[in-house]
Amino acid sequence: MLEFTWPWAFLALPVPLLVYRLLSRAARQDAALFVPFYRRLSSLHTDSVRSDARRLIKWLCCVLIWIALVVASSRPQWVGEAIQLPSNGRDLMLAVDVSGSMEARDMVINNSQLSRFEVMKVVVSDFAERREGDRLGLILFAAHAYIQTPLTFDRNTVATLISELEIGMIEESATAIGDAIGLAVKHLRERPENSRVLVLLTDGVNNAGAISPAQAGQLAQTEGIKIYTIGMGADSLVQRSFQGSRAINPSAELDEENLTMIAETTGGRYFRARNVEDLVDIYAELDTLETIEQDEQTFRPISVLFYWPLGIAVLLSFLLALLSLPWSALFGRRANVASDTLTDNTATAGGR
Repeated sequence: MLEFTWPWAFLALPVPLLVYRLLSRAARQDAALFVPFYRRLSSLHTDSVRSDARRLIKWLCCVLIWIALVVASSRPQWVGEAIQLPSNGRDLMLAVDVSGSMEARDMVINNSQLSRFEVMKVVVSDFAERREGDRLGLILFAAHAYIQTPLTFDRNTVATLISELEIGMIEESATAIGDAIGLAVKHLRERPENSRVLVLLTDGVNNAGAISPAQAGQLAQTEGIKIYTIGMGADSLVQRSFQGSRAINPSAELDEENLTMIAETTGGRYFRARNVEDLVDIYAELDTLETIEQDEQTFRPISVLFYWPLGIAVLLSFLLALLSLPWSALFGRRANVASDTLTDNTATAGGR
C-alpha cells in the first residue's frame, strides 16, 4: 500500500502558478547597442515549428520537475502486509543432565525398557517446540556445565539439538548441578524481570563443580530467577542375574532434598518423574504454570520510495539544461542551412 509520510507537501503544487500570476514581471530594458547583424541573430530564434516544440518540451520539463520534487518531498513509501511478531513470552533456560547415570534403563513404554536419556530427549524436545513466543536456551551439564544454545526464538533448532544429544558429549563421571544453575543465572540476569525461568532436570546428586546447589539457589533468588527442578528415575527396578532377581532403587543417589530447597527458595516447584507418564505430565504442567503471553504484535515492512521521483527530477533537469544550451539552437540552425543548401543545389542542377 502506497503512503505519504508528509502529504501536506502537495499543497506546494500550485506555488509556481501563483508566483507567475501574482508577481509582476521585471521591467523590460531596451538594448542600447546597435547590432548591424541583428536580423541574422534573431533568425536563430524565429517562431518556427522546431523552436515551438523545443519551448513546449522545456515547459513540460519544468512542470514535471516541480511535480517530482513535490512528490519526493512528501516522502512516499510502500507499506507491506502485516507480519506477526513472536509473542512476548518467557526467557526460559532448559538445563538437562547428560551424565552417565542417565543411561539407566528404568523407563518403561509398551513393556519395553528405555533409558532415562532417551525418554528425556523426546519429552523435552516436544516441550521446547510448544513454547512458541518464548526465548529458549539449552544448558548441558555432567562433570561440567556448558551452554549449548543461548536464548533464542528459534525453538525448532533448540528442539533439534535436544533430540541429537548423546551421552559422552561432556565428561560423564560426575554431576555439577550448582554450576548449571550458576551458568543459567549468568545468562538470565540481564533479561527483563518476571520472565526469567530455569527448568533443571537431573537424576543424581551434586558431586562436582565450583559452586554448591545451595549457593547457586541463593544467587538465583537474588536475581529474581524462578527455578523448577525435576528429579528423574524410577523408585524400584527388578534386576535379573544368574543368581536370580532382586529389586533395587535406581534413584538412590537422587538428591531430592536439595532440589526441593532450590525450587522453593526461588519461588518454583520440585517435581518427581518416576516414569514416562510422570515426565510428560510435569512438562504439561509447566506449560500451565508458565503460560505464554498471547498479545498479538505485528509490524509492516516499509520501503522508502522518495529517491524515484527525486531521480526523475534530476534526469529531467539534465534534459532541460541540454535544451537550454546555445549549441542546441545553433545545431538546429546548421541543420536548416544544410537542408536549404541541398535544396538550392538540387534546384540549380535541375535548371541546367
